[in-house]
Amino acid sequence: MRNPLLGGLATRTFLSRHWQKQALLVRQAIPHFGGVLDFRELMGLACSDTVESRLVVRDARRWTLRHGPFDRADFRRLPARNWTLLVQGVNLHDDRAAALLARFAFLPHARLDDLMVSYAVPGGGVGPHFDAYDVFLLQGEGKRRWRIGRQNDLALVPGAPLKILRRFQPEGEAILLGGDMLYLPPRFAHHGVAITECTTWSIGYRAPTHQELASRFLSDLAERLVVPGQYADPDLAATVHPGRIGGALVATTERLLAGIRWRRRDVTDFLGRHLTEPKPQVFFDPPPTRHGSNGIVARIRRQGAKLDRRSLMLYADHAVYLNGEEYRFPRGVPAPLRELADRRCLAPQAVPAPIATMLYDWWVAGFIRLPAAGS
Repeated sequence: MRNPLLGGLATRTFLSRHWQKQALLVRQAIPHFGGVLDFRELMGLACSDTVESRLVVRDARRWTLRHGPFDRADFRRLPARNWTLLVQGVNLHDDRAAALLARFAFLPHARLDDLMVSYAVPGGGVGPHFDAYDVFLLQGEGKRRWRIGRQNDLALVPGAPLKILRRFQPEGEAILLGGDMLYLPPRFAHHGVAITECTTWSIGYRAPTHQELASRFLSDLAERLVVPGQYADPDLAATVHPGRIGGALVATTERLLAGIRWRRRDVTDFLGRHLTEPKPQVFFDPPPTRHGSNGIVARIRRQGAKLDRRSLMLYADHAVYLNGEEYRFPRGVPAPLRELADRRCLAPQAVPAPIATMLYDWWVAGFIRLPAAGS
């Protein structure tokens, strides 16, 4: 089936031909797209202490980087050219941005990072660089020139506050207008410069390093591991080198560690908890008033429910993972919860009592939302 967002390519063709392989330029991926937030709204987000934001200013070859939250007066002091505001996780704070991100649901939620918006005045940009993850660069309002290319020389400018390539060698360029989109695989060098006042909507897909995954998994395993027994050496002999670590101690510990095993399910559960763990600046808002569970369950059955835009939800054959928590189902994950994770919303339907109670608890925690009364 052809995907308009990919220029009419079938999603399967895009994945086999371009995903993590080669760049793709799509003209009018979303025809005449102009963004869903204006600068005033982005500025408001950048002034919040629950939103990650950065301000990049270039003065000739000198770059400065500041981290938010900002004050509105900070923006009034900026020059007319050569600066960029970057706002991370916009999908967590605005339903329109979350709806834009939902267009990319042909890729696994487990790989998604967030939707970042770059607002730039003429000359604004963050310098030639590369990302360690897949990214779709969707042009909103205005024009931006992109120069891109593969390159083996990934040396960076020493001392710069940003990771700027020292010797950028572009292979091609394109000017993007509203609705145009550029897909770039990991480590594909690129340099975007605003021609006019413009916004770029960046949909990024996380690609953790093997070191990060291994370290996080072992840390997670340590918290859950139960190893019975205690070290003993009833045959200990006297020594003339008391400062030396004895070979028997090393051998016993080596055997102990070699005996630690984990199953595929342990890895699955770790990934579920790890990939749905909210970022540090994410907080959930419980409903302002507490209602009895019977009334809420009835509303869910009658009107459905949806995930809060800040919630992250995945599932496997035996468990659901929501915002870093794990919920096991020995007989398999019920269909309503799979639907909620896949579509981020649940259509009105008959929900079994235990699931309805779980949904009520999630509503109380602020993880899910109910349709407005009467909708």
